[in-house]
Amino acid sequence: MKFYLDVKDLSPDQIRASILEEPHIRFVSLAGVDMGNNHTDEKIPVREFLDDMEGFLEKGIQTDGSSVVLPKIAMPYDARVDLIPDCQVRWYIDYSKCHRMHNPTLEDEWIGTLVIPSFIYHDGKEVGSRGVLKRAGQEVERQIKAFFQAHPETFRSMGIESLAEIHVNLATELEFWVESLHVTKDEETLFISQELKEQYWKRPSGELRKAMEECLMLMETYDLRPEMAHKEVGGVGSRLEGENAYSHMEQIEIDWSYNDALQALDNEFIIKNMVLDVFNRHGLDVTFKAKPIEGVAGSGEHHHFSFTLIDKKGKKHNLFAPAHPEKDYLSPLGYGALMGLMKHYNLITPFISSNLDALNRLKPGFEAPVSTVFSMGKTVTNPTRNRSVLLCVIRDLHAPQSYRFELRSPNPGSNSYLLAAATLLAMTDGMAYAIDKEPSDLLEELNKKAGDPGTYLRKDRQYRDEDDIYSLYTEAERNERFGPCPQTVYDIYLLFREEDAALLTRAEVFTDRIIESYLAYMLDYWLLEVRGRLIPEESQILRSLCPLHQDELEAGLDEAIWNQIQKERLLLMKDTPSRKSLMTELSEACLDKDPVLVSRLQYDLQQRVSSLKHAYVGYRHNIINL
Repeated sequence: MKFYLDVKDLSPDQIRASILEEPHIRFVSLAGVDMGNNHTDEKIPVREFLDDMEGFLEKGIQTDGSSVVLPKIAMPYDARVDLIPDCQVRWYIDYSKCHRMHNPTLEDEWIGTLVIPSFIYHDGKEVGSRGVLKRAGQEVERQIKAFFQAHPETFRSMGIESLAEIHVNLATELEFWVESLHVTKDEETLFISQELKEQYWKRPSGELRKAMEECLMLMETYDLRPEMAHKEVGGVGSRLEGENAYSHMEQIEIDWSYNDALQALDNEFIIKNMVLDVFNRHGLDVTFKAKPIEGVAGSGEHHHFSFTLIDKKGKKHNLFAPAHPEKDYLSPLGYGALMGLMKHYNLITPFISSNLDALNRLKPGFEAPVSTVFSMGKTVTNPTRNRSVLLCVIRDLHAPQSYRFELRSPNPGSNSYLLAAATLLAMTDGMAYAIDKEPSDLLEELNKKAGDPGTYLRKDRQYRDEDDIYSLYTEAERNERFGPCPQTVYDIYLLFREEDAALLTRAEVFTDRIIESYLAYMLDYWLLEVRGRLIPEESQILRSLCPLHQDELEAGLDEAIWNQIQKERLLLMKDTPSRKSLMTELSEACLDKDPVLVSRLQYDLQQRVSSLKHAYVGYRHNIINL
């Protein structure tokens, strides 16, 4: 059975031959990615594809703006959208193990769909997320070639005498929660297990183990080069509930090898679908939410970035690796890339955290980054890793090809195509500044304290810290040193608007229309999410709080605590003739599309419900007769 078609196999004749040789392929699907990070999927009979393949490859298929998220681009009066195949990346065959061909004697006769990564066009212009990343990669290559031509001495200092190829490398780490369908969530039990680190890298059991191993084997079959799968810190241990039957509520991470940026993210899409299919077949529910359970570890998706330059002799050079790793943390261009990313992070944030779920994960105490600060090790010769910062510089003095940046803020719901594009543009901006600077001067500026002047970096910010910023600083001190942390989606929007977006529109990688389309999607989604999800979910929590002390002896304290809880419940969700509840005010602000008021009321609601939950836990612990 075929599982993929490589780029070298994507001429019309070779595609036709591959399909005719593989009778399992019954459908074709064009996978474009819109502003909402939605991947399109359709079932086109393979006959339709083969009848006019050349025309299909050139013109793709048509849909309209109601099928994809492209606000302010695909308008009702101009709604035509085209999906055009991308013949420069690998195509995959997605087999449905729920749908077998009519040949009961053959075990693996599954129906397959040829998944074709595609670009989204409107009015003759590419407007989808994949196209933005493709243009970003092209712009990075152009810039680095220009740097090499204008400043060959900088590259010679790094041991690079010639330049033949440039590769933008990207790898992601996929974390997700898995649970048996009948398991009940218990936040207290999960929190204690997390604090005791009872699950991290522990041996899996039952169906969970089978699903993890099957995923890795399937990834090998698709040549996706898995590196490992392991249990993460979240969850509780598997419990035997019958003969060979286990219940599960556990957090998993799967890692695989890096690739060129666009291919890496297409691979991630395929792997997510594999995970869903495989674990579901084993009776396990999977969620890629960033914060599926309040009060315990969320799921991140750290992004690892590096650049590989290949000289005319075929030798590979890591652009971040210094010529003398025992003396320097990074190369001059590595320092510059780091400076650009830190300076322009507010332009990247909307593509990382665009909804309530993403922001719920970014809380102190869960190894989730909340401040714009980086770490690259206590000393040059001691490349320690700081898990409390936004970005880690990963270094191995004995393996120069492993030098990379680990961006720790993304989650499985982030638009990885857009965040990668914005990150690459930010890094090349910093490289342009650093190209003719002394490494010692660049390091000195990166080490600056808040208030110290910076030529490139902001005066009021500190950017590097090698300590635990959660335990060492208060929230106010973190904000003073590293800048304010957004609490709501509207905060992220405002921070973006304060920056100069010309960096993103350079060479039309992003366009003004694409930026405005994405921001419109982000705000509209947020308003709908607050009204349609946050308020009902918080209401359900408040309704679940009930008095427990009716028959208690010496219940005076219990009575007083419950009265305070009840008073706050009424203020949050109960309207009276003389006043509206906070939830009603928030709902009306969403309908009025008043982002300033929604932002303030949303933050107030979440803080008060969180405090109420903690108060109720203390109240419940004081009850003897439950």
